[in-house]
Parts: sequence; structure tokens; C-alpha cells
Amino acid sequence: MNAVDQGDVKYTIEDGVGTIEFNHPLSNSLPGKVLGKLANTITELGTNNDVLVIVVRSAGERAFCAGASFDELIAIDNLETGKVFFSGFANVINACRKCSKLIVGRVQGKAVGGGVGLAGAFDYTMATKYASVKLSELAVGIGPFVVGPAVERKVGVSAMSQLAINATEWQSAEWAKTKGLYTDIYDSIEELDQGIKELTDKLKNSNPEAMRLLKQVFWEGTEHWDNLLADRAAMSGKLVLSEFTKNAIAKFKSK
Repeated sequence: MNAVDQGDVKYTIEDGVGTIEFNHPLSNSLPGKVLGKLANTITELGTNNDVLVIVVRSAGERAFCAGASFDELIAIDNLETGKVFFSGFANVINACRKCSKLIVGRVQGKAVGGGVGLAGAFDYTMATKYASVKLSELAVGIGPFVVGPAVERKVGVSAMSQLAINATEWQSAEWAKTKGLYTDIYDSIEELDQGIKELTDKLKNSNPEAMRLLKQVFWEGTEHWDNLLADRAAMSGKLVLSEFTKNAIAKFKSK
């Protein structure tokens, strides 16, 4: 099966906690199909009365998310296709933003590109000490245009600039916590899961209306993101068509 057609999203609901898990055999990368299903699942659980709080996680014990699917990126051959692909990341971020439930992110390992964007879009992101971050987009001829607003909202312009410009260097989980991307970091996945359980146990017993209003307060000033992220997706969609970017992606993919 082609890598673009692989991967999936599933969810469970247990005692008020909706847990969404995405997966892909290539380090939990995100082809368009997975992005679409992830956005739709977040929206669906956000309107489910049985769900009081949402946890988003990826499969396995290694990488949290390798970002965009290189196989899909390199196959883009027109502006509309490029815009549609990058809009997939925009749709996930906007789904997190508009969801009325608080979203807890579980980052068990390294996050690259769109994976860093996901961490920024969650309301409360918890990670292990192995969860280094890197925005590698500039290194492949693009730029973190779509995920940038979500990351910048958490870490500020200075740290966002550091990640975006130094696109080949990993920043540690401790760095990410210091900058505000992660709220807590743990020595092991087991400790991470225990920390998430303790938090969600508190949240599911909190006032749902208070949590809904609190989330609105957190995201004030982002009401224009539907248009902003659509414009950013068009920017990335245009860049990915250039010969420079296609060569950079092919070289990066062959490593």
C-alpha cells in the first residue's frame, strides 16, 4: 500500500474522557487522509455530550509525529492540490481552536513540523523528556506558515523564530517546556500517562460550562484564523511547486 493511503485515526470514550489516537507507519506522519479524519474526529467529540475532556495522542512509543507526508508533498503538481494538502493542517488546528472541550495533548516522543503545530494547538500539552521538537520546513524549501500561528501563540515570536530559522536543529523537551509549548515533562511514558490520568480525572469532575468559557478566553483573538490559515496554506501550496523545494524534499527524503 502507498504510504499516502496508510495511517488512521480512532477514538474511545471512557468515563467522560474521549481519547483520539492517530497512527502512521512512517513515524506517525500526516498524509491528507489522516489530517482530514483527525480534524473531523476532534470536531465530532467536541459535540458529543458523553465527552467532558479530550486527549489526543499518537500510536507507539517512539516519535509523536513526523509532520507532513513527504510522499504526498513530492507528488503535488498544482496550486490547488498544494493548498488542499496544507489546508489539512489548518483544519486540524482550527478544529482544536473551535472545539468546546479542553484538549490535552500526549507527546511521547519527537515532534517535527506539523507535529509541533499539533502540540501548539492543544490546550494543555504534556510530554516525556524524549519529546524534542524541530520545525524543519525551511530546510525543505517551504516554511512553517500554517502551523506557525499555533506555535507562536504558545512560545512567542522569539522562540518561534528560533525554531523556524534554525530548521535543522532539535530543541529539547526541556527547552519546549521553558518556552511554554509543553506544560509538564516526565521521565517515562508510564509517568506521562499517569500525569494525564490525574489531570483528566480532575477535569472530568469540573464544571463543563466553566471549562467551555475558559477555553473561549484562551483562544480570544484568533477568530480570524479560518482566513489566516487558508492564506498560509496557499503560500505553502505555491512554494511546494518550485523546483528548489521539490529538489530539497527529494534530497531530504533520500536520507
